[in-house]
Amino acid sequence: MKRTKKTTTGRAFDALPDAEKERIFNELENASTEELLARSRPLTRSEAARQREMRKAAKATLGRPVIGAGAKQVAVTLERGLLDRADAYARQRGLKRSEMIARGLTLLMAS
Repeated sequence: MKRTKKTTTGRAFDALPDAEKERIFNELENASTEELLARSRPLTRSEAARQREMRKAAKATLGRPVIGAGAKQVAVTLERGLLDRADAYARQRGLKRSEMIARGLTLLMAS
């Protein structure tokens, strides 16, 4: 496999002709793990810092959106039959179990 010294950014790659993109793709697709490892290098400090920032940003956007003061996970014991019926009810209405329970608690406390 031919080693290139010039790095290609995403935008630069997108600007390449389709035939060149295909050649690069095939070169990487057909390379063995050993060949790919031989071409790799450790991240520089700035690259590692950027990777940490990107992971932190991605982690912050994952999961359930914060509603109100946020969410707290709780353990609740329910009779199996009731839980089965509740899950079926939620599934029929396109709700998640926690969403259905939250709505039920809100309605119960409002009355």
